Amino acid sequence: MFGFEVTHTEGQARRGVLRTAHGAVETPVFMPVGTRGAVKAITHRDLEDLGAGIILGNTYHLHLRPGDDLIARAGGLHRFIGWPHPILTDSGGYQVFSLAQMRKVTEDGVQFRSHLDGALCALTPEKATDIQAQLGSDIAMVLDECVSTVEVRGPTSEVRRDPGSADLGPRTSDAGRAMERSARWAARCRTRFLQLQSERVDGVIVTNTGQAQFGIIQGGTDPALRIESVQQTVELGFEAYAIGGLSVGEPVDVMYEIVGQTAPRLPAERPRYLMGTGMPDDLVECVARGVDMFDCVLPTRNARNGQLLTSHGVLVIKNARYAEDPLPPDPACGCYTCRHFSRAYLRHLFTAGEMTGATLLTVHNLYFYLDLMRRIREALSFGSFGKLRQEFHQTFSRR
Repeated sequence: MFGFEVTHTEGQARRGVLRTAHGAVETPVFMPVGTRGAVKAITHRDLEDLGAGIILGNTYHLHLRPGDDLIARAGGLHRFIGWPHPILTDSGGYQVFSLAQMRKVTEDGVQFRSHLDGALCALTPEKATDIQAQLGSDIAMVLDECVSTVEVRGPTSEVRRDPGSADLGPRTSDAGRAMERSARWAARCRTRFLQLQSERVDGVIVTNTGQAQFGIIQGGTDPALRIESVQQTVELGFEAYAIGGLSVGEPVDVMYEIVGQTAPRLPAERPRYLMGTGMPDDLVECVARGVDMFDCVLPTRNARNGQLLTSHGVLVIKNARYAEDPLPPDPACGCYTCRHFSRAYLRHLFTAGEMTGATLLTVHNLYFYLDLMRRIREALSFGSFGKLRQEFHQTFSRR
């Protein structure tokens, strides 16, 4: 049921169609993040009105609450949350590894304390695969090891190997070991995934037999590690591939460089997913470097914090300067919020703590992201992406 077709190209940029068991998605695409089965502050009806074709859920959070067993008994995540369109689930690896003081990493997997009640939990490559099979997402991610620090470029050095690991040469202490372990975990995820697709496994309910599995490229900011990770991961034969371990504090130009070196090395006939990125200009620049899929909490989180993304940059609605401003947040925007409400009213809602404020700001930010991707797709169809890219940077500013 899973497939991908590139329909237009301009340089490294691509327009395509991603086909899943729950429908087709046009790419490049931005996926709103619904970590616990809901995109914060808005309804599924809002998402459909905004044109969201696919959303993201999180294995870690859904496993802890309400539980993947419960969701499987309800018929899978699509039925449980009432979303009939495609869903991608992250493996939960990033959330686990963010619990720096509450987890222990071994070759087998990760032991961690639940952020809900402190209970001891374990996540292995096989367990992450099982959970996502029960959730029944259209796209399941492998469990990978994320590094919490930005690698400093320079000569690599010898480090102690994990017992039984292959000798792959000198490595930096963090990114190299994480890349090697991620490759071994990816192989275990793939083996388990294929087993679940081909035979009945006691205790695991497969709620979507059309599920696809994506491998993840790691390697920090070391180009050599990234190249090796591509080689090892692609050899495992996943349906598609993601670039992980970026947008974790490295300079933007370094991220662009790594994406530009990595994406073209991934199979051209498979979609390419850049995980957890980012600002609107990041999307434009990474499309130009061959990326097809994006996700980030930034548009929804920033909305709840009173920040609007507009065609000219960031607008902080809580600033006193907007207390009597009759203009819409972005006069060039066609979203529901900008068509009906003033900056003054939105500031009032935010400062008064009204829930409606978070909803209206979220509607605007997601519209801005999704409309940007729509305009990118149209530009690629007409061979004018280069012009759109130039014009976008002339007006948009992060400051």
